[in-house]
Amino acid sequence: MNCVASDEVTYNERAIEINGQGRIIISGSIHYPRSTPQMWPDLIKKAKDGGLNTIETYVFWNAHEPERRQYDFSGNLDLIRFLKLIQEQELYAFLRIGPYICAEWNYGGLPVWLHNIPDIKMRTANALFMNEMKNFTTLIVDMLKTEKLFASQGGPVILSQIENEYGDVKNSYGNNGKSYIEWCENFALSLEIGVPWVMCRESDAPSPIMDACNGWYCDQYYPKHKIPKIWTESWTGWFNEWGGRNPHRTAEDLAFAVARFFQYGGTVINYYMYHGGTNFGRMAGGPYISTTYNYDAPLDEYGNLNQPKWGHLRQLHHILASLEDFLIHGHVKNIDYGNMMSATIYEHNGRRICFFGNSNARHDITINFEGKKYIVPAWSVSILPDCISEVYNSAQRPHEVEDKSTELVWSWRNEPIQLYEDEISERFHAKQLLKQKMVTNDTSDYLWYMTSIDVDENETMWGEEVILEVHTNGHILHAFVNGEHVESEWRENRPYKFAFRRTIKLNKGTNSLSLLSVTVGLPNSGAYFDQIEQGVLGPAKFKALRGEDPVVVDLLGLGKSIAWVNGHNIGRYWPSFLVGEDGCESSCDFRGAYNNHKCSTNCGKSSQRWYHVPRSFLHEANNTLVLMEEFGGSPLLVNFQTVTIEKACGSAYEGNALELSCQGGKIISDITFASYGDPKGYCEDYEKGSCESPNTLSIIKKECIGHERCSIDVSDNAFGPTNCATSLKRLIVEAIC
Repeated sequence: MNCVASDEVTYNERAIEINGQGRIIISGSIHYPRSTPQMWPDLIKKAKDGGLNTIETYVFWNAHEPERRQYDFSGNLDLIRFLKLIQEQELYAFLRIGPYICAEWNYGGLPVWLHNIPDIKMRTANALFMNEMKNFTTLIVDMLKTEKLFASQGGPVILSQIENEYGDVKNSYGNNGKSYIEWCENFALSLEIGVPWVMCRESDAPSPIMDACNGWYCDQYYPKHKIPKIWTESWTGWFNEWGGRNPHRTAEDLAFAVARFFQYGGTVINYYMYHGGTNFGRMAGGPYISTTYNYDAPLDEYGNLNQPKWGHLRQLHHILASLEDFLIHGHVKNIDYGNMMSATIYEHNGRRICFFGNSNARHDITINFEGKKYIVPAWSVSILPDCISEVYNSAQRPHEVEDKSTELVWSWRNEPIQLYEDEISERFHAKQLLKQKMVTNDTSDYLWYMTSIDVDENETMWGEEVILEVHTNGHILHAFVNGEHVESEWRENRPYKFAFRRTIKLNKGTNSLSLLSVTVGLPNSGAYFDQIEQGVLGPAKFKALRGEDPVVVDLLGLGKSIAWVNGHNIGRYWPSFLVGEDGCESSCDFRGAYNNHKCSTNCGKSSQRWYHVPRSFLHEANNTLVLMEEFGGSPLLVNFQTVTIEKACGSAYEGNALELSCQGGKIISDITFASYGDPKGYCEDYEKGSCESPNTLSIIKKECIGHERCSIDVSDNAFGPTNCATSLKRLIVEAIC
């Protein structure tokens, strides 16, 4: 990659071309506001080590322009710094400006102040909205041009995106929706950025803007026009919700989906997410999207390698990169064997490569290809760079790593909640309950509604039970009468609007009624999502934890609210919201089409217990944790922990390489298990099989101990003969970091 001289970025019907050379684009989403500047270099490096050549990010309008014409590009909003770090790692960048982004981000990335502009209608042919969108998008483009960050200027940005997934809602907007998309096209092209534009999930994207696919599988997506087959969001997992199970997508299924995409002509892929990160502050959308945005991505919330997913995909990426010329220029031939089994042959310059794809979810299939038999496991793809020898199968993952944490304690001082009505600085009077979104302008989750009721001694309601009924579109409501908490109510599932109905007693004279309405993230998707309405503190001191491992705070035992560390809002917490008992599986079969309810875990437990505290938020001493607790709980259970990689467990089949690595600068200190033959079991519970090479353990110790990572070829040449009856031998290793 050359980021000094300008690059000409074009495309044909097979691939993106850079300076006339077709390229396979393997990209991963890393959202800069969901981590910290101190984390960015390591995240980008690990993405590059994982075989990526491009980093993708959205641009977050409501974070950058929280108030109209008041901009913020500081700290973890420093987009320019983030793009320059990508360039320093000699990677490309894919910038999805939107500025509507969805992304499980509050209000889909749109500033709430837009809603308060009279007569505005969002994401449609409305001059007021289009003018604001034009202003912000132009600002971003001009910033990048000034810093020469587009590839046409010698920068890393090779692709950009206008709007987002509009095809999902276009019909709801009628002719105005069609006019709006045409305007988006003309506006984007008028910016003259010198690189192609994408408009994902918009099959009618007008040329030269390219359509793209989002989803679990995109191998059967074919664009209408002569453009590359682009997958802008290959979902690596799914997001967490308050009260929802933890979704997991297996490495085998994700690798199967990616290999199938390339088997059937795909050349541009972006993993959503490659690193999910954390919804700091109040930026989680939904509503009810949790603070963790781990997404079961190849890099976990804290930036650690999520094995075996990271390693399994890395091996696939390196193989695909080595086959680039075939995939872009090769003549393609497909063979249908029936029973959902196929072969695809790419021929180029007298050489061939083969993909054998078995999308049968139940049965392994044996095929006869040019006189030789091959067994292709169910729901898998095999890759043969010479159409003879298999070097990769998506169902055979290379290795896995298990994360463990260590506990520390903290101190706590509780402070009672008090209402200081005379000290409320931002208040006004109205004769009705006003819309929370308009009153707060999305600057707070909380809005107090306060009124008084005068009861004459002759009133029949004096001393009797009366009904308090409040209809709300908010997410949570706390009611107080005469300073006493009546009750709280919220909805666990959509729709979130409800009627709060309780019996209360009023005193003679003036009675105070206070309602605290709480939102848990504004909607971020769907047609007309912007029109959906929405209805103390205890500082504790603690010392910074030693080392470089990621830090989390365990808030199990508390109720719900928002937490700050040294003034940094680390996000909403709601550990008291438990997941239902049903829907989790004791085992996970990767075979068969995936959805976000498959392979779920965490039933009956807190929907989020641990909350990320980036080390850049911490001082060496005198750190302050502040919790604004709504429901109450036991603060004595709160403690800080580090996420520490203590073991690396790996396996690889004969003919491949096994790679072990310890993270965070740690080295491999010991090998507790190593066997080459037919070993079995799981990490921390491996067993030798019926045969093995007797020298395996000593060879692995010599190669790996004292190193942060090691790579071993798995073969008889490396370990010696095994006398195994099985034709497919493998190596399993368990290491201490």
